Amino acid sequence: MTAAMPSPVPESPLLLRHDAGGIATLTLNRPDKFNALSIGLLTAIQDELDAIAADDTIRVVVLAGNGRAFCAGHDLKEMRRNDSREATRALFEQCSRMMLAITRIPQPVIARVHGIATAAGCQLVAQCDLAVAVDEARFATSGIKVGLFCSTPMIAVTRNLPRKQAMEMLLTGEFIDAPTALSYGLINRVVPAAELDEAVADLADKVATKSAASIAMGKQLFYRQLEAGLEEAYALAGETMTCNMMTEDAQDGIDAFNEKRPMPPWKGR
Repeated sequence: MTAAMPSPVPESPLLLRHDAGGIATLTLNRPDKFNALSIGLLTAIQDELDAIAADDTIRVVVLAGNGRAFCAGHDLKEMRRNDSREATRALFEQCSRMMLAITRIPQPVIARVHGIATAAGCQLVAQCDLAVAVDEARFATSGIKVGLFCSTPMIAVTRNLPRKQAMEMLLTGEFIDAPTALSYGLINRVVPAAELDEAVADLADKVATKSAASIAMGKQLFYRQLEAGLEEAYALAGETMTCNMMTEDAQDGIDAFNEKRPMPPWKGR
């Protein structure tokens, strides 16, 4: 009698999603690889961000990681297995599209950093709108240590940090601790590990209770005006405030304030 072949064990999803109370939590799920950004994981993140962008029920996104690390950057073994110029360019273009999607979706994105964030993992933290980290988290743009300057991580990092601090990270590849990352402006909060979920939930709830229409307009303006000259920035801001003022949320909210009554339920985007 022939023994039955064992059933293949299904692979765990590369990315987990959990929705609750208008908050979507996306969890990087390659703990054995320190949540390195493989092509598959980049694709999964992109797909979820695209879906969330069109979902009016989601007000905030939390980006988290399973295992010991938040994210250790790109999957270097995968990169070396297919290291042609075309494949390498396609990988970095894919990663850049995903990073841009974090900025372009209407919902704010909060990084929940429980462990190390290196290279493209540090970029991921910098690209998020907000970030909360445990006091034992560490951050580095460490590519230079293996002969690869962190050029794409540099884009997000230099839009968070002062120049000298960013250059030191990029040129040395050395880790900085969470309090230093806070002082540099890379993250918003540093908390003990036992308080991380509470701190992330508190920040997410404070954002989620605000007008989604106003948040979406404000987030888009925030990034557009950063790249504009002063005069153009004011023009963009004036147009955004005009459009915002025309929304039911703003008109109802201002009326409630003037009439000293509770804020009305927000209408959504």
